[in-house]
Amino acid sequence: MKVNYQYESPSMCSMQGDETILGLSTDLSREEKVSFSGKLKHPLIFRDAMLMLRSIVVSDMGKKKKERLEFFAWLDEEIERRMLKHEQYAPGVRDHLQKDMKELIRELIQNDADITKLNQVKSELKKEIDGYDVWKDYNKIERAFWKFIRERDLSLWMVLDPVITVHPDQVSFEAFSIDESTYGCLSIAMEEFDLLEKPQLGTTNIDFSAKLAKEMERFRTYTKVELSINPGGFAVDTGIMPEHLEKKIDLPETWIKGFNQVSSAASLGGIDIELAPVDMYDICSFLRRHKAKISPRYMKWILEPGKPVKIVFEPFGKELTLKGVYTGEKSREEKIWGRERWLVIEKIIPISKTFKIRLLGFGMPQFIMADLGTMKMTIGFSSWSSNDWVKGTAFNILGGYIGDGNYEEVYPLLKEGRFLSMESIYHSLRETSKGANKAGVGMLFRRGEGYYDAISETIRFRQLCNIPIAKELYETTDIELEVEKHLEVGLEHFNLMVTQDKSFVAKQSFKIPNTKYRNWRFNGTDDFSRKHDLTETQLIIDQDGQISKVKCKCREFNKGPRNISAPCSHILALYVTYSKFSKLNLKPDCEYKMNDIMEMLL
Repeated sequence: MKVNYQYESPSMCSMQGDETILGLSTDLSREEKVSFSGKLKHPLIFRDAMLMLRSIVVSDMGKKKKERLEFFAWLDEEIERRMLKHEQYAPGVRDHLQKDMKELIRELIQNDADITKLNQVKSELKKEIDGYDVWKDYNKIERAFWKFIRERDLSLWMVLDPVITVHPDQVSFEAFSIDESTYGCLSIAMEEFDLLEKPQLGTTNIDFSAKLAKEMERFRTYTKVELSINPGGFAVDTGIMPEHLEKKIDLPETWIKGFNQVSSAASLGGIDIELAPVDMYDICSFLRRHKAKISPRYMKWILEPGKPVKIVFEPFGKELTLKGVYTGEKSREEKIWGRERWLVIEKIIPISKTFKIRLLGFGMPQFIMADLGTMKMTIGFSSWSSNDWVKGTAFNILGGYIGDGNYEEVYPLLKEGRFLSMESIYHSLRETSKGANKAGVGMLFRRGEGYYDAISETIRFRQLCNIPIAKELYETTDIELEVEKHLEVGLEHFNLMVTQDKSFVAKQSFKIPNTKYRNWRFNGTDDFSRKHDLTETQLIIDQDGQISKVKCKCREFNKGPRNISAPCSHILALYVTYSKFSKLNLKPDCEYKMNDIMEMLL
């Protein structure tokens, strides 16, 4: 998908008296002309949070594979060519070389005297020329030029510039990494600002260059900073007109889909762990001091009710005990891969009050929410560094966001309210079923017109791109169609049970094609005339709403890693069905079929 951005001028920092104005130029191609002007009360916290957001944007933890096939093919040809040449010209080469060397030595001795005289003349001429040469500062000018190019290197921005949204209650900055594995959102409450003018609500991209980041690094405790978001651009008081800046970027489809899938994943339930800044420091310090060269490379979180959280780092086998206490009711262990990405947290550890870690389960993303006072930072990591938000789990299906729903009603409602909880949407559109409302919100996510705020647990209106996203990027996928087909079959084979430890066990059988049907090898057997088999699909969901075990008999699931990171349509359909009855008060160890559940509801 090709996008073009137009900025009146680059974003810049300028000094006016004893104040610093941080001017962010907005994308002129947007319909909503967003503007904002306010003085920051805590500029250093803002500085560190924004620099962390930029580090997320340019981060790329994916493995770079070296393609050396062409090199080895050339090397083989070169070796063969040199061998043939040696065989052809080797005889007599030594004699010719000795003769030529003697002649050259005689010529060099004769020319030494002339060269010495010429060097003296050259040095005298150089002294005279240097006094008048306009190119005497060429090397200095060239270094300054390349420094400028390096600071303004737009090749680092092969993704969208950070997206800024001005809400009635906050200003948010969102960014997504190059490798499509890390998401960051900085939310700044309006209480952080002394407003200088009435904000104009809306969403836009901002020009946030490396040069601007370096200017922000110069903020100090005595610096008074005004944040100015201006579609008209900024100019230095030199009498020179600001340059017009354009960016043309061809965005990967997976980047756009991943940015939108984050919201669906953030809305899922999980385990929340409260940690102190010193705990995050200990984690990052360990990762800095230990570099794993062999597999496995993961950190295992050991969670026991009422006890401090422990982390085992592999392959070192070393255990780290944190000060944070796990408040859950069930002992558990969680493994996290791609742990090196956690180092982006380092920049905000000194300015954070608390951290909340949200674990969604094995093969699922993790979210870190940092409390910076009037500012909040949300960071989301995919399950592995090399695994983006699109590959594997379909988060929109797990969240129940299937189909278009009543998108046509949800869009104007959210655009007017700017941010609403799911319950407020249900109440405002109560004539429509909750399922249709939820599907409408999901379509809003996929079209890049809203995002889920995990801190306030609200849906916020935000337009990701300056042009509508192509239909093929948000239309219903094949796996969604399969899930819808499974949901329409009925619940004849569905049953639900609660164990003594309050875990839900959901089971259901779905029809799958019989691979032996009409196969001549099985002629005369029952398999030959049986068109369908039944799956044995099972889900175990613990008391925190986290998927702890999955099972399915179908071929699609078993040819993959056989966990929730790559679910089949049967597992997704069963999860959607379970979510409708997850709040029922069931007796432990009693198996409930659909008729039993209907009797309870009636």
